[in-house]
Amino acid sequence: MVKERVIETNEGIQDVLTVRDFDQFQRKMRDRGWIETDSILDSGINRGHVLEIGSGPGYLGLEWLRKTEEANLTALEISREMIQQSIRNRGEYGLDARLEYVEGNALRMPFEENFFDGAFSTGSLHEWEDPILVFNEIHRVLKPGARFFVGDMRRDSHPVINWIMKASTKGRAMKQGFSTSLDASYTKEEIEIILNQSSFKEFRVEPNLFGMNISGKK
Repeated sequence: MVKERVIETNEGIQDVLTVRDFDQFQRKMRDRGWIETDSILDSGINRGHVLEIGSGPGYLGLEWLRKTEEANLTALEISREMIQQSIRNRGEYGLDARLEYVEGNALRMPFEENFFDGAFSTGSLHEWEDPILVFNEIHRVLKPGARFFVGDMRRDSHPVINWIMKASTKGRAMKQGFSTSLDASYTKEEIEIILNQSSFKEFRVEPNLFGMNISGKK
């Protein structure tokens, strides 16, 4: 039996020390080749002006940009401290001209309708205060025919997999953060219900070993 979902946060990571710890965790993920970029590219999001939602310290977007040529990225992030860390990380890649960071809430995206050629997010879905509204916002800002990709944890993943993932997370605060994020994540069935109430009509929800991938188009 899957335990009931427990809401985590809708404010992102604002504390400077926690931002630093999360940055170090994400950097190790990148160095091990565990940053999720191939699934985004495989979904057809590989060119044009693309939106990232909940960019964190920025490694996902930076790695995605590094693997593309005809693409620019706007990264929307709710935490000002996380954006400052992302800007520092951006300097290591030399991609300043192709990437901008915007502070804002995904519930009310500061972009025009039919603006982006694609959108993606990983690891932030479980923090969205109103996922139906966020999916509707993604739909609003995408051009007709544009694709989206969302990857996240899954609350009903196998306990052994969850134990391995938590064991690989270093530091008490990060381990606690993993547990609360897992408790706040969704199941495949819950996301399908959410998407069926959103503006999207064409989508797929695919469970995998570590979570699930959600993709579709406007």
